[in-house]
Amino acid sequence: MVALLIMVPRFIRYAAIQERLIGPDGTYPVIGRSSTYRFGAFQALAQAALQDSLPTNVTPAQVRCGLTAVVEKGIRAAGTFDEKGWLLPGVCGHQPALAESYIGIGSLYLCLAVFLPLGISENAAFWKEKDTDWSSKKIWQGEEIAIDHSI
Repeated sequence: MVALLIMVPRFIRYAAIQERLIGPDGTYPVIGRSSTYRFGAFQALAQAALQDSLPTNVTPAQVRCGLTAVVEKGIRAAGTFDEKGWLLPGVCGHQPALAESYIGIGSLYLCLAVFLPLGISENAAFWKEKDTDWSSKKIWQGEEIAIDHSI
C-alpha cells in the first residue's frame, strides 16, 4: 500500500511530463534505446488517460489532440511501412540505425500502447471535449498555462 502511495503520484507526474514533451508539431525528444517503439513512448500518458488519472492541469482533450499529433507525425512519414504493410524500425520513416539489435518487426508494435485510450467509454470527456491544444502548443502560441510543478 505504501508503494502505491509513492508510485501513483510519480505516475501522474510522468504523465504531465509526457504531455509537455509533445511539441507543437507533434514531434518529441527522441531519447533512449527503445525509441523505435515510436509513439509507444507515450504509454504512461495514454495509460493515465485510460485510468482517468490525468494531472490536474491536463485535460483529456489535450491528451487526445496531443497524442493524435504524435501519431500522425510518425505514421505519415515516407518509409514507415514496407511493401507488405509491416511497420519498419524508426521514429519518422525507416531509420534502422536507431534500432537496438534485439528489436525486431514484432517488437515495433509496442507502439500500439499509445492507443490505450481506445478503451475509454465513447461518452467520456476524452472523446466528447472539443479539440484543444496541448501544453507546448499553447506555450509556443504565446498562451498562458499553469506553471509546471514537481511532486
